[in-house]
Order: sequence, then C-alpha cells, then structure tokens
Amino acid sequence: MARTAQDIIKLIEADNIKMVDFKMVDINGQFRHITIPAAHFSEKILVDGIGFDASNYGYAVVEKSDMAFVPELDTAYIDPFCEIPTLSMTGNAMIIDYPENRPLNQYPRNIVLAAEQYMKDSGIADTMLILPEFEFYVFDEVNWEVKPDSIGVKLDNEQSAWNSGSNGLGVVVPHQKNYHITKPFDKTYEMRSEMCLRMEEAGIPVKYHHPEVGASGQFEIEPLLGQMSKMADAAMMIKYIIHNTALKYGKSATFMPKPIYNEAGSGMHVHMLLLKDGEPVFSDDNGYSHLSKEAHYFMGGLLKHIGALCAITNPSTNSFKRLVPGFEAPVTIGYATSNRSAVIRIPAYAKSPKMRRFELRNPDATCNPYFCFAALLMAGLDGIKNRIDPHENGWGPYDMNLYSLSEGEKAKLYQLPTSLDAALDALEDDHDFLTAGGVFPEQLLKTFIANKRKELAEMRKIPTPAEFDRYYNL
Repeated sequence: MARTAQDIIKLIEADNIKMVDFKMVDINGQFRHITIPAAHFSEKILVDGIGFDASNYGYAVVEKSDMAFVPELDTAYIDPFCEIPTLSMTGNAMIIDYPENRPLNQYPRNIVLAAEQYMKDSGIADTMLILPEFEFYVFDEVNWEVKPDSIGVKLDNEQSAWNSGSNGLGVVVPHQKNYHITKPFDKTYEMRSEMCLRMEEAGIPVKYHHPEVGASGQFEIEPLLGQMSKMADAAMMIKYIIHNTALKYGKSATFMPKPIYNEAGSGMHVHMLLLKDGEPVFSDDNGYSHLSKEAHYFMGGLLKHIGALCAITNPSTNSFKRLVPGFEAPVTIGYATSNRSAVIRIPAYAKSPKMRRFELRNPDATCNPYFCFAALLMAGLDGIKNRIDPHENGWGPYDMNLYSLSEGEKAKLYQLPTSLDAALDALEDDHDFLTAGGVFPEQLLKTFIANKRKELAEMRKIPTPAEFDRYYNL
C-alpha cells in the first residue's frame, strides 16, 4: 500500500527524525539535494512541491527554469550517513503551472515512467524487470590534478601486486587474479557486507557481493531483479550507499569504467525481461536458448540501435577505454549463450521460464540509470514492433570466443563505437526510437548531445602523461 503524508509524519515522530532530505537527479545522473526541518513536512508539500532552479540541473532554459520537486513517499528511508536523524526520499520534478503543476518531461524519473506507460500502451508487455550488476573499484588513496604545471593521477590499493615489495605481510593479489578471492586477500569483505545491509535497509534486495577480476580492488554487488522504474531509483541509491560506506571505512569507491591502465574495467551489465499479466514474454522452449521470437526481436532492436544507445549507456570518454578486446568487455555487436565476448549474453543458468532473459554487457555506471533503462526498453520495443531479427541481420548467434578469431574473421563482424564522439554521431542520426510516444523529448536529446560535445572539446585540449611518455623526446 502506498504511503501517505500522515504515514511519513508518524514515521518522523516515531523515529525522532529532525530533518527531511529530498534527493533530485541532474541530467548526468548525479544526486543533488535540498533539506527541510522535519517539523515543516506536511501534506502541502505533495501539492506545491519544493521549488528549485532546473537550469542548474541541465534541464530547462534559464528563463523557464523554476520547477517544483514533489517527493515519492514510498522511497522514504532513514539515511544512515547523516549524524542528525534524517529521512531521505526521491521523487519527480514538476513544471509550475496553473491551475496545477505538470510533470517536467525532461526529468529522468518522469522519462522512465513515460517509457513504462508506452510499453503498456503497446500491448506487448506491462512490466519490464531489470537487474544491473554494479562493478566498482575501491582505493585506499586517490589523488589527481589537472593544472598548467602538473597533470597526473596517483592511486593505490594495498593488496595490489605493485605493493608486493612494500606490503610487509605478503597479502597481495596477482594481476587479474582477484575473482572471488577469499580472506585474507579479500580485505574489504566487512565493508561490502555493510553496503549490502544498508541496501536491504533501503528496500533494495541484494543477490550477492564478491571480488571481481581486477586485482587492485575491483568488486561487484548485484541486486535482485526489479521493476524498471523502481530499479532506476535503486541504482541511484546503490551508488550513494557504496560511495558513502567506502568513505566511512577511509576508502574511496569509483564506478569509473577504466580507472587503472591494463587492468579489468568496470561495467554495469543489465539483465532484462518482459512480463504481461505476470507471464513471461521472453520464454519459448522451442526457441534458440529457450527464448521467444519477441525476445529475439527485442535483442534485434538493442543491436540495431546499439551505436546510439552507447551515447546514453556509456556517456564518458573513459567508457571507451573499457570497451576494448581482452578484458571481458564486449566489442562485437552480436548475441550468444554464455558468451561474454558478445554485447548480448544469454545466461545459461536462467532455466526457469519466468527467469529466461539476456544481459546487455556494454553499459557502465557513469550513465544516468533512468535514461539508460528507458532507452533500452524503447530500443527493444522498437525491435518487437518492427520484427528486427538479430540472426537475419547477421548479429549471431556467436557461440564462439570472438576474441580468438583471426583478424580477417573479426573484420566481418559489426563493432561497437570506439569513442564517445562516434556514439554521439550515432545518437544524432538514430533517435526516433527514443522520441516515439514522446518518451524522450527531442530538446532533452539535443541538450544532452550539446553538453557531451562541449565536454569532449574540453577533454581534447588536455595533454596526458601518456603523451609525454610517447612524444616528449621526439
């Protein structure tokens, strides 16, 4: 049952809450917040909202930037990282209008809700379940600077192989040998367990956590499958909890896709499936890997639009330093069963009809999860509506190690974009599937692309230490 304002007021009184914190999301997928004394929380806030300047969030032009934030009461939970008892909740942005406020169609949470409604209106399905896998690094120390007289990064993790000569106890992990490694090498076990307990307290069921491949402090936390809009909220909260718990332990967590040269990158593989009236849309005992025609068409839509999707699912220049052969990150546009070298992997262990699904392996957690999940749904629905068959389009199935093919064979395959620039070009050329039904406003996409083009222009101006290494003495 949905919470009411009176439920929140009772919670505030029962837990002696002093402050109420409203967390909002900017265009890049970062939390921002505004806080009021708990004594001032009332039902009126659900009508009038909390005013804020949306232009500073990247959404609206300055002359029309006054917006109202309206909290979603079901997201309320006591923030464990605040010393003063604080109740935290997310919600939606509204355009201040007469006689009543209207949803801001550019706001990420509203876009996810619009995508879900578009799915229901299509008659194809009524529920999309999402499972994002969160890979991240934890460092004991990280420092960087970008100044005219000094450009560089220095980071460290005490268990890294590079510390074998100074660790003092010999508890170091060989390069790329961290996967599922146990104590005494798994030094952040308690920290990650606390992260998971905090997630459970926030209403986010956790599947498991474990060390990942990267030997310099790479780990993974995976929630259970959840409804798309709720999982988008959960993705924001998962990142918030991971960052803040790491700081509590005197460490720094990052979802940066490639923070360490020549080490495994961090992705956010996204599992997905559709239900209609509680029944699986993607299951067929007679289909390839027990998937239905609808599942194959959905994959076809993802693969057809994958170049444009990369601008949303991999929106940083660093993203494309991860999407290279040899580190389990996919580079080939294709699908297969149990094959981590293809961009779509069908997990063989998902044998139950209601669990049959696939994962898209290229996304990373620098994305705005609301935009990411909504875009994946829109691409998949486009595939079903237009019956885009991935096999007929030459995208697989690739039931072989794509990294081990000869150069001639690799040349015949379709590849992901190799840069953010190329992904933005693809999004400019191919975005009708996103604007269908008015789900993604055209103006939002133009603003997003313009912001990223500006970001790229700035990044191109900055020399790197690697350039000094290569070119200084020429």
